[in-house]
Amino acid sequence: MRKVVYSIVIVSMLGLAGCTLPQMIKLAKQQNLTVTPNPLEVHKDTVAYDMSAILPVKMLKKGTTYTLNSFYKYGDKEMALPAVPFKGDDYPNSATEQPKVTKSFSFPYDPAYRTGMLQVEGVASKGTSNKKTPRMDLAPGVITTSKLVQKSYFAAFADHGYNNKEEIIPVIIPDFIFEQGKSVLRRSETNSDKGKQLDAFIAAKNITRTVTITGTHSPEGRERINSKLSEERASAIEKYYRAQMKKYDYKGMADEIKFILKPIVDDWNGLKNSLASYDGISSDEKSAYLNIINNGGNFVDQQKQLEKLPTYKKVFKDLYPALRTAKTEILTLKAKKTDAEISVLAKQMTQGGPADALSIEELMYAATLTPSLDEKIAIYTAATKKGTYWNAHNNLGAAYLQQAIDNPSRAAELADKAAAQFDIAAKIKDASEVHANMATVELMKGNPYKAASHANKALNGATNDVARGVNGVKGSAEISMAKYDAAVRSESAALTTDVNLFNKGLAQLLSKDYANASNSFGEATSKNSNMAVAYYGAAVAAARSGNADKVVSSLVSAVKIDPSLKEKALTDLEFSKYATSEAFRSALK
Repeated sequence: MRKVVYSIVIVSMLGLAGCTLPQMIKLAKQQNLTVTPNPLEVHKDTVAYDMSAILPVKMLKKGTTYTLNSFYKYGDKEMALPAVPFKGDDYPNSATEQPKVTKSFSFPYDPAYRTGMLQVEGVASKGTSNKKTPRMDLAPGVITTSKLVQKSYFAAFADHGYNNKEEIIPVIIPDFIFEQGKSVLRRSETNSDKGKQLDAFIAAKNITRTVTITGTHSPEGRERINSKLSEERASAIEKYYRAQMKKYDYKGMADEIKFILKPIVDDWNGLKNSLASYDGISSDEKSAYLNIINNGGNFVDQQKQLEKLPTYKKVFKDLYPALRTAKTEILTLKAKKTDAEISVLAKQMTQGGPADALSIEELMYAATLTPSLDEKIAIYTAATKKGTYWNAHNNLGAAYLQQAIDNPSRAAELADKAAAQFDIAAKIKDASEVHANMATVELMKGNPYKAASHANKALNGATNDVARGVNGVKGSAEISMAKYDAAVRSESAALTTDVNLFNKGLAQLLSKDYANASNSFGEATSKNSNMAVAYYGAAVAAARSGNADKVVSSLVSAVKIDPSLKEKALTDLEFSKYATSEAFRSALK
């Protein structure tokens, strides 16, 4: 009898479930399912979306569950995605209120997912019984516009430290001393060390711009009578200088030298300066001289007052002779090797020649004189052997890096060589150029986050040229990181290359600034009329702006340059609104 009762209960429960589940499936037709964004999009190598589900009232019963199973179907394959369950017991008011939920989902992007469909099926269940709805298409996928980003690379060469411009340096000849009241340049002066120094300078035939001779006189009355004494002393030095040039056969070189004579008359500064360092009299006695000098008045009268001071004879003997001088200051060109000489010596050094033939600055400069990256590498390698110089290692790495940029097939090998040099340079100095180059290496290796980190460090104290170069690298990395507003700022401060202008337009497009995006793509094609991807980007901007004519004209230009873009455009969800139009189809024939 008990078995019969149990059987009746089981049959009753199955009958209740069998009645409830079809009702749930029937009501499921009224469910409201939305996906944002729709179509699906890829950003940061991830397809992320929100799915919202609203069920009709009275659909959920106590003890029942309604599960939304979602799938991403691509080709003949599919990928199961997380389910969204609605348990009737969790919604006690479902008889009068619509159960609703919004969930965020994501899955890693794979190029195979570019053409597919997000689907969902509902499963109503009670106990061990269940019933399914037909599968429904929710959102096509995947828009891959963010993947159009172009890698922007930049090789940052550090300054060589050599001044290849004309440098004027002063040569100061110690003062020639004259006798009281006279302007004759004595043989004892020309035979002295300072005379020999001047003679040696003239004999060397240094390239000289100016010779400035300042003549002075001591302030005693007898010299004051001859107001031309200072000028005559300066003239005596000029006469001697010209005579020596004639002796050493200057010929036309002498005419290129400008002589400037500066006679100083009635000036107390010489005596005041001498008194300041003079210890032959006391401070109070010095003050007596300064009081007379600083009170002003007629120069001769002041000198007469000085002569009445008790210490005058001592001061006259000790200080006045050194005030009867002519000072010579020569502005000459710094002796430098010619660019041709530097190039020849640098090549010899790379082939085992004398290691001291050039200074480190000259050797680093020599690398800038050749367009050949192989020759630059040889020179920078020689520079790294001259000592611990961060810029030598950085520039050797930069030359390898530029080779990697120019030779994509060898990029990995050359980038590793470059990175080894940058590691050495970084240990010597934490320089902007080093971080700029490491940013490019990381971007080249597919590490946008590390690239952006190095780029930010590079911008701290970078020169304008380095900053503009590394901002292009940074902007490219930021697009890959889905930091589109930041990428717009970076690319706006970058070098105006076709790649950077395109990436700027792409970042603006992904920031929904379609008008400026279109302008930037136009600037990119102005820089490089064969940049097919820039025309393609302009077509996407036009599609999002609803400009059908611009979509067609831009695609025509794009596929003319790169026919492979035809297939991409035909399946690109950016153009789904235009895919059936005759003009669109004709553009892609």
